[in-house]
Amino acid sequence: MTDRTPPRLLGPAEVRSLASELDLRPTKQRGQNFVIDANTVRRIVRESGVDASDVVVEVGPGLGSLTLAILETGARVTAIEIDEVLAERLPRTIEEYAPDQADAFSLIRADALRVTSVPGPPPTALVANLPYNVSVPVLLHLMALLPSLRHGLVMVQAEVADRLAAKPGSKVYGVPSVKAAWYADVRRAGAIGRNVFWPAPNVDSGLVYWSHREPPSTEVSREEVFAVIDAAFAQRRKALRGVLKPLAGSADAAEKALVAAGIDPLARGESLTVTDFVRITESLPKVLS
Repeated sequence: MTDRTPPRLLGPAEVRSLASELDLRPTKQRGQNFVIDANTVRRIVRESGVDASDVVVEVGPGLGSLTLAILETGARVTAIEIDEVLAERLPRTIEEYAPDQADAFSLIRADALRVTSVPGPPPTALVANLPYNVSVPVLLHLMALLPSLRHGLVMVQAEVADRLAAKPGSKVYGVPSVKAAWYADVRRAGAIGRNVFWPAPNVDSGLVYWSHREPPSTEVSREEVFAVIDAAFAQRRKALRGVLKPLAGSADAAEKALVAAGIDPLARGESLTVTDFVRITESLPKVLS
């Protein structure tokens, strides 16, 4: 067996050359900010913990900067790209910059939010520079769709990274924090400067690492629990007794459900864990029956 030549990574000159070739004008609508620094994509891959045993899903590969760094580990990559121009060029970029790894790369031309399956071996990792305008919905959709995922690292807007990794009691703890905790243990994994992107975004970026954990054991559905979470944070300054009234039918019924779940009716959603929300959801049908 012959040794494979490692991929060549993209730098500022290569990114701008590819963009010029494609007459590419990055759009805010699709959150297109391309990483132009090889050290940054290597850092992202290193922090993700991906190795040659992984099958990686990447969302929004763009011109291929991060894709090439993932292939450098020996992992397989399935990239999901919505932009037709970028999707058309990417396989050729992989052939040019990573010819020995091209057989480990596949592409899905689609909106990641509308993907219903990922062909090939079950993915084990998600590594992506997520489009900032849809980062949380995409992350939660793929976590739900692909239970084979064991770990991952995503780059998102810094404030979103803080929310995803927040713990109960934090000022930024909210819906993304609780829903992500349904699937995984989540933590902040560092910050990324604006100067490693082209064009430079007007927001700071953060890395979020997550590792899979089994969802809470419950007889109610994830959708039911998530509906309670949404209601609890719709008016985050109000006590749960009031904000859960529409789901319970009355404030008294909401209070009974909270007491049955062992939760203070005057507590707020920002103080509860995902397991607390499961207990509340399980108590609601009993109160209403």
